[in-house]
Amino acid sequence: MAGHSKWANIQHRKGRQDKLRSKLFSKLAKEITVAAKMGDPDPDNNPRLRMAVKEAKSQSVPKDVIDRAIKKSVAGEGANYDEIRYEGYGPNGVAVIVEAMTDNKNRTASTVRSLFTKNGGNLGETGSVGFMFDRKGQIFYPAAIGDEDTVMMAALEAGADDVESSEDGHLIYCENSDLHQVSTALETGLGEPETAKLVWVPNISTELDLEGMQKLMKLIDALEDDDDVQRVTTNFEASDEVMAQL
Repeated sequence: MAGHSKWANIQHRKGRQDKLRSKLFSKLAKEITVAAKMGDPDPDNNPRLRMAVKEAKSQSVPKDVIDRAIKKSVAGEGANYDEIRYEGYGPNGVAVIVEAMTDNKNRTASTVRSLFTKNGGNLGETGSVGFMFDRKGQIFYPAAIGDEDTVMMAALEAGADDVESSEDGHLIYCENSDLHQVSTALETGLGEPETAKLVWVPNISTELDLEGMQKLMKLIDALEDDDDVQRVTTNFEASDEVMAQL
């Protein structure tokens, strides 16, 4: 997936998140509660919780919302959620990975399947599109943190694999198992990153025109509207001109 379409996708997602702020806060709080339940409620001793809190802060989630989510795990409150990954194809054969947290697997599976069908897609079996993606750690710093060479040097010294820089900032990639170690090492030289999380990075992409992108965005938006869906990843490729028209 080329850098220009990746950055355009990030910007689209940010715009979408701005419109769904309360829903986004709820999903991030759910991730924090689940991460805290699975390990130590202290972020310093729980890498997954630390990343979840960092992601929430990057999206301007209020501190009291974050603290309340952690306290819910300590008190044993709230539902117990299962993490599920769904895979399928969107319009024009675009690969789609849907990550969900649910307290009712049957309900979520039925909803996700229906959303795929109604929006020109087809839900497949686990593994049906997973081979088109690599699981990676992704760390983001704003452009102001330094120039491309400075960030590249710091990233390599921290054990990262690759850096993609643009006027919007720097995306640093590492092995998924090294995310906590690399992000911690980067903090020494560059300061705390804006986000540090596990992502699916496409290794095969599908080119879309404007009509194809419009159809795909309808599917993505429908999936992200569902309370059980945490995040949606696709392998689309689109030009800057196409993204500008969305």
